[in-house]
Amino acid sequence: MTERGGVLIELKKLRKVYDHRGGELEVLAGMDLTICRGDMVAIMGSSGAGKSTLLQILGTLDTPTSGSYLFEGKEVFSGPASALAKFRNEQIGFVFQFHHLLPEFTALENVMMPGLIGRMKRQDAEERGVELLKMVGLGDRLKHQPGELSGGEQQRVAIARALFMRPRLLLADEPTGNLDLKTSSGIHDILRDLNERMGITILVVTHDPRLAEQMSVQLLVDDGHIIPYHQGDERARGRVSEEMLHKAPLSVRPFMSEDISSARERSEE
Repeated sequence: MTERGGVLIELKKLRKVYDHRGGELEVLAGMDLTICRGDMVAIMGSSGAGKSTLLQILGTLDTPTSGSYLFEGKEVFSGPASALAKFRNEQIGFVFQFHHLLPEFTALENVMMPGLIGRMKRQDAEERGVELLKMVGLGDRLKHQPGELSGGEQQRVAIARALFMRPRLLLADEPTGNLDLKTSSGIHDILRDLNERMGITILVVTHDPRLAEQMSVQLLVDDGHIIPYHQGDERARGRVSEEMLHKAPLSVRPFMSEDISSARERSEE
């Protein structure tokens, strides 16, 4: 189990600028963000606000133009590419909207894949894979191929695979984007259970109000900065800068608080 409390991630004045039609497009504008061990964070915002860019930088799949990304006090992008790849493989698990499972392999083999690629003994990898699939409620689907599983079951396999290397941070990009209300609810329960049982830090980019409501910290990417989704939300104190804690959003929110209540009512019908 991961120890809770204390700072896991600090982003300081993080900027990401792209070349665009002969000029510059600033997506992240000196962003400050702190994530503590054991946090469950929802990142929201309108399309094109920079949510996926932020997630890619946190996952070291992209690099910032300037600024600092500290993981347990150490600068992530200061070392060689080999050290960055090692950090990514050992510390970070990824879950995407599309499951990216290998169709010719079973659920168990898909979950085992990170270990096999890392030259783990097959027996050890299999034991770990079985443990994880049981943890996400798929102990009776070990030998099923992805085509024999529902969308929700495939996403559970993807979550189990993401956890194989025992990462400290789980990054999820629209993990319920292709799922119906009932199936999405099951994924919400799994993420919450993993956080409670393992203490794993979870950061989710989502447009799903029901999933966002499950997260203990709800943030918004707005005008290249991170602000609380609910202006002045004390749960965001220490996670965003004091300057941004009470800042009103400039962009239109992807959904409002009353939409969360409506979504809950629909899911209970």
